[in-house]
Amino acid sequence: MRTQRAAFTLIELLVVIAIIAVLIALLLPAVQAAREAARRAQCVNNLKQLGLAMHNYIDSTSAVPLGRTLQAGTYRPFSQQARILGFMEDTTVFNTLNFSLSSYDPSNVTGAAVAINSFLCPSDVATQIPSGQVLAGYGWGGVNYRANEGTSVAMWYGTDDTTNVNNGIVAPPNGLFYSDQLITLAMVTDGLSNTAAFSEHVIGDFSNSIATDFSDTFEPGTHPLTSDDAYSMCLADNINNLSTQGYSNVGAPWVYGYHSTTSYWHSAPPNTRSCMFPPSRISTTANSRHPGGVNLGLADGSVRFIKSTINLQTWRALGTRNLGEVISSDGY
Repeated sequence: MRTQRAAFTLIELLVVIAIIAVLIALLLPAVQAAREAARRAQCVNNLKQLGLAMHNYIDSTSAVPLGRTLQAGTYRPFSQQARILGFMEDTTVFNTLNFSLSSYDPSNVTGAAVAINSFLCPSDVATQIPSGQVLAGYGWGGVNYRANEGTSVAMWYGTDDTTNVNNGIVAPPNGLFYSDQLITLAMVTDGLSNTAAFSEHVIGDFSNSIATDFSDTFEPGTHPLTSDDAYSMCLADNINNLSTQGYSNVGAPWVYGYHSTTSYWHSAPPNTRSCMFPPSRISTTANSRHPGGVNLGLADGSVRFIKSTINLQTWRALGTRNLGEVISSDGY
């Protein structure tokens, strides 16, 4: 007698493959969502570390760290992030930095080239600076977290800018951080829980031959006087015209206190375009790779997730430290 062996027919095999494909298609989004949730949790933790380090710094100095303060004979000042690094876990790197010199001084190259994990958001696909990206032999360590400079479009370097930048028209800086003035917590009259300290910004593409709307800083060539001016002028810029591209090397090096590296403003909503408007007028926004919004570290050390659809006036109110705005939870 001949025995007939059981086997799958071609149709049955195709049905099984189709079922497996459907299951994978159903499970993949859930897996990706779980991974993003884990990445966002790590990002929240990084911002909490920055907030805690800031308060430890304040306990030691009685004021928030300065950024972009130019000391005599120096060029390219240190960032707030560099100044508080010593109050985080990376004291070894911090101890290599000489704050009496420029952040670009050869003596600061070794520490500044180090990638600080607490400064990098795992959701940003570009957290690794392209190899070979150096300036005068200077290695570039990246940073995703920015210090809040408020809603003014003035990039304040000191009292000298009153004539050159403000002309009595552009509002002075009103955020938690800026140069030339030591901000104490007593000066944050809006309340620490209503004032932004740090938020996020993705790292740039490091190429001026292409325009990347989300990460590059553009230069329309206009001269805004207000936040509304800056927002509308930036949106109107034709980014495909590469002559209006400002900076593509956004987010590095972390030691350098500058608008394209370590600062952001609340002039425009989160996840919108960033622009620079010479002379010294800036609208660098907060943005992230997290779906739907950005993480925001407040001056009290807490962290909130802010939707991209947040009411613009609420977002601006969070950016100021002393204007007395009433912030409603309905605006989030």
